Amino acid sequence: MDFSSSAFWFALGSIILTNIVLSGDNAVVIALASRSLPPKQQKLAIFWGSAAAIIMRIVLTVAAVKLLTLPWLKIVGAMLLIYIGVQLLNEGDEDESHAAKASIWAAIQTILIADLVMSLDNVMAVAAAAQNGPPGSQVTLLILGLGISIPLIIFGSTLLLKVMERFPIIITLGAALLGYLAGEMFISDPVDAAWFADNVQHAGLIAGALGAVIVVGLGTYLQRRQARAAA
Repeated sequence: MDFSSSAFWFALGSIILTNIVLSGDNAVVIALASRSLPPKQQKLAIFWGSAAAIIMRIVLTVAAVKLLTLPWLKIVGAMLLIYIGVQLLNEGDEDESHAAKASIWAAIQTILIADLVMSLDNVMAVAAAAQNGPPGSQVTLLILGLGISIPLIIFGSTLLLKVMERFPIIITLGAALLGYLAGEMFISDPVDAAWFADNVQHAGLIAGALGAVIVVGLGTYLQRRQARAAA
């Protein structure tokens, strides 16, 4: 493989840049899922969650074209993403005893599931960037480009954790983002995409907003019910 090829380095740079741009929502999930852990476990959850998510994304990218054509996959993914958003928001007012019991493996599992759902669209852009490389270099480019992105995602997640501690409203905004992504994903499934495109103007915006309202509304309701039960 010719590492001196300008096409190779251009494609590698494109993958890294694309992954940085598309990983903002993933950093939000990682920060949300890790915030209830003790500081030492937060770092471990962020590192292993990010690393495992990148490896999974490489596998997804290879099979991206076939995955995205499967009917009902995005609908199921959207419902799962709403569930994750509600659960993460519902953990917002945890006390110290609950935080101490929080499992690092549960956080990593949440990170992986959410990244799996949200990466269904993202991997298409990364796969397209890899296609610009020299023949036979696509897999190498994916592994290198996504691997280099790990510390960038970790940095973003760590920064978000600090911001969440200072501005709790970020937690609600992060959960709303997951709901918005779920709404967009729901109407882009092969089963219903054509109907929404033909019958609903600005369907993506409306569905995204509705998803955000559902996550924040349901999560806030469960928070308040939990607080009343504790009182």
